[in-house]
Amino acid sequence: MPETRLLPPDDAGLDAAAEILRAGGRVALPTETVYGLGADARSDAAVAGIFAAKDRPAFNPLIVHVADLAAAARHVELSDTARHLAAAFWPGPLTLVLPLKAQAGIAPLVTAGLPTLAIRVPAHPLAQDLLRRFAGPIAAPSANPSGRVSATEARHVMAGLSGRIEAVLDGGACAVGLESTIIGFGPDGTARLLRPGGIAKEAAEAVLGAPLLPPAPEAGITSPGQLLSHYAPSGRVRLGATEPRAGETMVGFGAVRGDLNLSERGDLAEAAARLFTVFHRLDEMGAKAIAVAPVPEEGLGLAINDRLRRAAAPRD
Repeated sequence: MPETRLLPPDDAGLDAAAEILRAGGRVALPTETVYGLGADARSDAAVAGIFAAKDRPAFNPLIVHVADLAAAARHVELSDTARHLAAAFWPGPLTLVLPLKAQAGIAPLVTAGLPTLAIRVPAHPLAQDLLRRFAGPIAAPSANPSGRVSATEARHVMAGLSGRIEAVLDGGACAVGLESTIIGFGPDGTARLLRPGGIAKEAAEAVLGAPLLPPAPEAGITSPGQLLSHYAPSGRVRLGATEPRAGETMVGFGAVRGDLNLSERGDLAEAAARLFTVFHRLDEMGAKAIAVAPVPEEGLGLAINDRLRRAAAPRD
């Protein structure tokens, strides 16, 4: 593998990124949520390259990014409820898990053998530009080694994947900083929250006019982001702390102070945007034991706490 190229956010960089994708290579691209590791979703070999670069388990499905609702409709069956959610939140940090159309042309590795596809329309202008230049669906999980902290800056991608992928398209820092909210649908059409993320649960429920149900307990892994241990810094993480124990690096929130802070103002949007940056900083500091202040379980706090619990989960 040649040295990973850092591509500028201009016409030359975008053209180079599209050419790499057309040749079956991998390009990390910025979205409004986190950086995604993109490859041609129609190519078995290109998608296999994503799994190889990330050391990602093959039973963990990928999200496919498309330019607009019309492109999504070429690959999945869109119910009226799905269209309603798409109209409200696309382009944006919402992923819908929908029945895969026959002859959709998506590589089987993308869906991990499931009859559904996780799909979204990103809002980041560079992601949109690249999708239109490439003129095809891009499979793009988060651009980090599997189970580690998601990348919200190009330098985070380079730190984790340099030498494993062809290029990184540098789009600066991601505005949302958390992965997309993932919503799927039961056999009766009821909407289920498969992963909390950049769209608050309450906002989606307001559009639906009904509560989002939790994932069906017997369903197993039905979408990305459902592994128990995930999004983890190198050090061990303890949650709900109001002060550090001996040897711990403290991550504060609001009135709880720390060595690093998600948001001194107690602002959940700021905390969401800073979460993975703080995780990366902890790794740079060499933190071996990490204590994290409580974060309210409301709004974007639901997604923040989901990531924190997965970061704190026992690891093999």
